[in-house]
Amino acid sequence: MAAKKKVTLGKTITGKEKALKILSFALGKKAQDPIIIDIRSLSHFCDYFILCSGTSQRHARAIYEEVIKSSKKNKIGIHHCENDSSSSWLLVDYYDIIMHIFTEESREFYGIERLWREAKRIRIPKKVLGNTEFNS
Repeated sequence: MAAKKKVTLGKTITGKEKALKILSFALGKKAQDPIIIDIRSLSHFCDYFILCSGTSQRHARAIYEEVIKSSKKNKIGIHHCENDSSSSWLLVDYYDIIMHIFTEESREFYGIERLWREAKRIRIPKKVLGNTEFNS
């Protein structure tokens, strides 16, 4: 089955391309350990999860705010945002993609990667990662 095309950023792009673009916003604020998980074969509520971590609550909040600001600037529609008062798990819902931004401790505690271990991980191209080193 061919990938669904979405109209975003003034042109037609795939969900994977959109996920990579959104991830690039987070990487602009030095998000740590980024992964994209393709959950299309396991779930019907969205197509991809993007996960990344901040080194502190303040860093996670800065990533979250940058993702929202850059999404709006690039005309990528956001359905819903969630954040807790401690900024340990922040979420941006784009309908077809859900971005999770954690502190390192919360990411380990909730174990989203373990819960969705059967899902396919998407390779993140070096041009998206830039010259920054990551542990993923």
